[in-house]
Amino acid sequence: MKKHLLINGEKVETKEYSLLYSPYTREVIAEVAVANKDHAKQAITAAYEAQHVMANLPAHERARILEKLVELLKEQEDDAAKIITLETAKPIMFSKAEVARTIETYKFAAEEAKRIHGETIPLDASAGGVGRIGYTVRKPIGVIGAITPFNFPMNLVAHKVGPAIASGNSIVLKPASQTPLSALFIADLLQKAGLPDGALNVITGAGRIIGDAIVEDDRVKMVTFTGSPGVGIGIRNKAGLKRTTLELGSNASLIIDKDVEIDRVIDRCIMGAFSNQGQVCISLQRIYVHKALYEEFVEKFVEATKKLKLGDPLDSETYISSLISMGDVERSLSWIEEAKRGNAKVVIGGKAQETILEPTVILDAEPQLKVSCQEVFAPIVLINKISSIDEAISYVNDSLYGLQAGIYTNNVKNALTAAENLHVGGVMINDVPTFRVDNMPYGGVKESGTGREGIKYAIEEMTELKLIVWNQNW
Repeated sequence: MKKHLLINGEKVETKEYSLLYSPYTREVIAEVAVANKDHAKQAITAAYEAQHVMANLPAHERARILEKLVELLKEQEDDAAKIITLETAKPIMFSKAEVARTIETYKFAAEEAKRIHGETIPLDASAGGVGRIGYTVRKPIGVIGAITPFNFPMNLVAHKVGPAIASGNSIVLKPASQTPLSALFIADLLQKAGLPDGALNVITGAGRIIGDAIVEDDRVKMVTFTGSPGVGIGIRNKAGLKRTTLELGSNASLIIDKDVEIDRVIDRCIMGAFSNQGQVCISLQRIYVHKALYEEFVEKFVEATKKLKLGDPLDSETYISSLISMGDVERSLSWIEEAKRGNAKVVIGGKAQETILEPTVILDAEPQLKVSCQEVFAPIVLINKISSIDEAISYVNDSLYGLQAGIYTNNVKNALTAAENLHVGGVMINDVPTFRVDNMPYGGVKESGTGREGIKYAIEEMTELKLIVWNQNW
C-alpha cells in the first residue's frame, strides 16, 4: 500500500518511499512517500495561494466542512482506530478512545468557528477618545505550519488542523514519520467534506528536511509543534518573528495527601501512568504519597499493575503493548539500570518482552536520576514518600518541566495551596495530571512549551487581533 503526499488537493508521488513497520509485529504496513525541500515549497505555495480562499470562506461554511468531517469520521470510527493501532501499537481500547476524542475535537472546532469575535472598546474613557468608536476583529494569520507527534496521531492533528480551518487559515502538515496514515486518513475525509484544495497539505518524510523548510519559509506565519523540548527550542530559534505554539515535554507529578481513601484512586493512577504505554505528554511519572499512606498505596498500586494484560494491541483486552521503537525500549531499560545503580528499588517490571516494556514501578528514586528529571515516555512510574504538602510541591516544582500536575486531597486549604504554588500550566485537583478534555486550555511553562491549545485558545493563537477606530467628529 503506497501513500503519497497531498499537495493542493492532489496526490503527489515522490522518487523515494520508505517502509513503515508495525511497532508490534515489525511487519510492513505501508510504503510512505519521502518528501524533499521542493515538495515542501510546493506545499507551502499551495497553502499560500489558498489562504485567501480560506480567509474569505464564511464562518458557517467553515463550520459546515468540519461538521461534515465529524459525520464521516463517525461512519469510519472502527477503521480509524485500527489505523492508529497499526502504526503506533496503541492498544485498540485506547485507539477507540482517541477516535472518540478526535470526533469531539473537530466538533468543538465547528462550534468555535461560529464564535470568533472581537469587542467594542470604550474609547471615551480617555478625553482624547471622545467622539470615536473602537472595536476589534480577529483575522486569520495565514499559512500555518503544523508538526505533530506519534503518540496521539489523530487527535493531536485535530488540535492543529481543526482550529486552523475554523479560523480561516491554510495549513501545511508534517506528521510524525511513524504515524503518517492517520493524518492522510483525515486529509482524505476533509477533501470529501468539501475543504478547498490547498487548504490542507500533508507532506511526509524527514523532519530535519521538511520541518526546517516549513519553519524557515517567510510565507509561513505560524508554526505549531508538539514534540521534544530540544526540537521545539530549535524551532523557536529558527522561527524569527513567526508566531510559535510549542507543546513540549513533561514529567508530570501527582501528590496524594494523608486523608485520601487509597482504593478510590488506584485505578485512576494506573490509567495515568500506563495508558498508551506511558507515551503521553502528561503521563503520570512521579507520585508523591504522604508517609501515612505510603506503604498501603505502594502495595495496592503494585497489585493492580500485576493485573494489566500485555500483548497484541488489536486484542480488546490488551492494556500495554509495544513502545514506538526498539530504541525507546533500550533507552528505557538503560534509565532503569541507572536508577538501580542509584539505589532506587524496582518493585515490579524493569524488563522487556521483545518490543514491550513491562510496566515498571520504582521506589526511592533520587531527583537527579533520568527516570525522575527527564521525560520517560514509557510505562515507568516513580513512587516517593513525603511528609507534607509543601515538601511535595517543592519536589514537583524541582523540574525543567511544568505542563500539568495533580493532587488528591480532602483538605481545601491543601488543595488551594497546591493550586497556587505548583509551577505548571494546569493543576488537577482530585485527579491525575493525565486528565485532559479537548476544549480546555492546554499548555505548560518552563521547558514544557509556550502558547496554549484547546480549540478556543488555539484559535486565539492562530488569529491576529485587528483594531478599527471610527472618528465621528470628521
